[in-house]
Amino acid sequence: MTYRNVCPARFIARPNRFIARVEVDGKEETVHVKNTGRCRELLVPGCTVWLEESAALHRKTRFDLIAVEKLRPGRPPLFINMDAQAPNKVFGEWMREGLGAGSGLPRPSLLRPETTWGNSRFDFYWEASETGRSGFVEVKGCTLEEDGLALFPDAPTLRGVKHLRELIACHAQGYEAAVCFVIQTSGMDAFSPNDRTHPEFGAALREAAAAGVVVLAVECAAAPDSLTITDAVPVRL
Repeated sequence: MTYRNVCPARFIARPNRFIARVEVDGKEETVHVKNTGRCRELLVPGCTVWLEESAALHRKTRFDLIAVEKLRPGRPPLFINMDAQAPNKVFGEWMREGLGAGSGLPRPSLLRPETTWGNSRFDFYWEASETGRSGFVEVKGCTLEEDGLALFPDAPTLRGVKHLRELIACHAQGYEAAVCFVIQTSGMDAFSPNDRTHPEFGAALREAAAAGVVVLAVECAAAPDSLTITDAVPVRL
């Protein structure tokens, strides 16, 4: 996926989950943050962030904050896309191009987003007509890393636990089921659940894997104006 009209800025502060104050070309601007997560380790005063200028009219904010250069003492900054809408978009592109085959997901003849099954709604439903396979996928964006280890979640997520339970249930009914963690940066050694922050999510992820739900992690080539899934990353449960 690509962005248009992107420019760098200096991060100043984040008054709430939805907005940030930044400096663009020497002028302070209030911008929309396209990620309501905590992101405390990313949005540090003085760091470089990247903005996309919106083409929408009548908006309160001119820019969306989409990426950040994470400051790492003694190491080069790590470029991280933090647009919460991006993981589903790049996953859809990745599947349609048939690039998930190496991870066990086929090139689909049908890929439908936001699909309801029973009382659940999953990010994607897919069918592969040549093989008669079909399944559901939940996609989770991952921006937290520690020394090359990608971690999810960065805050407790009861919704995430619910999604895993629902994947277990749909797999028990005969569908293929997967959860894919889209790591919005590159250079990761592995992915693990963040048990320190939310042990219940880690336990649910291990339960899902034991029940037959496929657990995938993929990293991305992240640039100021684009994000693309590149490689699978080892999952350490």
